[in-house]
Amino acid sequence: MWKQIFKVTLIAGALDICAACIQAYISAGLMPSFILKYIASGAFGKSAFDGGLGMMLFGLLFHFIIAFACTAIFFMLYPKTEWLHASIILNSILIALVAWGVTTLLIIKMSRIPDRPIHLVPSFIVIGILIITIGLPLSVFAKKYYGK
Repeated sequence: MWKQIFKVTLIAGALDICAACIQAYISAGLMPSFILKYIASGAFGKSAFDGGLGMMLFGLLFHFIIAFACTAIFFMLYPKTEWLHASIILNSILIALVAWGVTTLLIIKMSRIPDRPIHLVPSFIVIGILIITIGLPLSVFAKKYYGK
């Protein structure tokens, strides 16, 4: 199971960080280096933005740790929770909502990232990205793995 969890983490994490970087560039002209440093700033504060490749790698590491946690928890819950077997689409939405909520309302609030208001439209865009990049791969791969 752990091999599958790591595989899905790499796929979903890569899809998500690529989508986040593309969305940030399109909506605000932000480069991927800024996104990775923003993630790193959760642990290192504003000094992360003054860092170079090392800070970007920390941001990428933190991103994949969060993706791993989402993947591992879903893979552990899936065989024990019968209603998760019903729909890949509903699971994708549920995973995205939980991932957004945990990241936005817990992780960011507990980090060193300055508190910012939550805006409805950007939140829906992020949730849509999470449905496709995190929720869908987790749902499809879990169904395939446990369907054996």
